[in-house]
Amino acid sequence: MAKFSRIEVSLKMAETGMVPVFYHADPEICKEVLKACYGGGVRVFEYTNRGDFAHETFAELVKYSRSQFPDMMLGAGSVVDAPTAGLYIQLGADFIVSPVLNPDIAKVCNRRKIMWSPGCATLSEISEAEELGAEVVKIFPAQQVGGPQYVAAVKGPCPWTSIMPTGGVEPTEENLKAWFKAGVHCVGMGSQLISKELIANREFSRLQELTSAAMNIIKKVRGK
Repeated sequence: MAKFSRIEVSLKMAETGMVPVFYHADPEICKEVLKACYGGGVRVFEYTNRGDFAHETFAELVKYSRSQFPDMMLGAGSVVDAPTAGLYIQLGADFIVSPVLNPDIAKVCNRRKIMWSPGCATLSEISEAEELGAEVVKIFPAQQVGGPQYVAAVKGPCPWTSIMPTGGVEPTEENLKAWFKAGVHCVGMGSQLISKELIANREFSRLQELTSAAMNIIKKVRGK
């Protein structure tokens, strides 16, 4: 079962400002990536449900994380249906992220008080997600949906909405400043941070440096 409540996860997302998003079939590589991100200051990490037996890798990652990084909040992403959400919750997911808005997932997560962040692309979808209990909504694909200007437009009539853009977020001061100025809750960052080249070359120390740099940029642009 989850180690952290949905409120704790939401608050930690807001506190740290960034959620790395990563998938790999090799559990050992996943452990190294998690270690590097943790060393760089990350405390909320999303492992995506992308390949065969991904849940088995996730189970190993949860055990490793709880042993080595007890304050890390580990969730499962790319979850599109309720049975898959239930599977990952059983394996210890602290939160569930989906690229779509599926009310059936909300029921499963709410029953266990697990944070659920559904993918939305319109204000109507965001509103429905909030009605279903979503504390933080995921804007996906964020850049294609409208980028920081879209977030700012949504926050105008709905200042209570907590948004996590994923897709097109870059670890640069210019890009991150635009997102946080628009009013995001936090950002999700995948290949722009954890590139295929870094993984192929096993440059995990470099990944930690890049993660730390991105976290420092976020603190700077937020004035913290």
